[in-house]
Amino acid sequence: MAMIDKISEDLKAAMKSGDVLRRETLRTLRAAFLEKQVEKRPSGGMTNEDETAVLLSASKKRKESIEIFRQNGRSDLADQEASELAIIQEYLPKQLSSVEIEEVVRNIVISTGAASQKDFGKVMSASMKELKGKADGNLIQDIVKKFLGDKR
Repeated sequence: MAMIDKISEDLKAAMKSGDVLRRETLRTLRAAFLEKQVEKRPSGGMTNEDETAVLLSASKKRKESIEIFRQNGRSDLADQEASELAIIQEYLPKQLSSVEIEEVVRNIVISTGAASQKDFGKVMSASMKELKGKADGNLIQDIVKKFLGDKR
């Protein structure tokens, strides 16, 4: 079952149950998926990577909003965004733990022969490619910096 079909089914269930937050969040996600489908139409259908990219984009927007609302003392809006983020994360692939991310980054550092902070771009690029959709980019960046900082 395609992700958009699953979201549509869950949207119907949310509408029947009267869960307003879930309904509105899923409507937003469904709209993002439809927009991506229209964008991809000439070249074919959406791939799993496209679906994950839509979900990651929605997740990132919520995380940024939460941070901004908390900085401006709007905990009510931040809590709503956090609830929406939890719903979106149900559809994302399982996120790796920091220990699992460290293992992947360690292998990339060894395989690329990275020795200093100058190799950050090379290691970061390979890490993001390997961990796309499985880990938060900021966490990956922190771990890469830690590994390359320890090599000095």
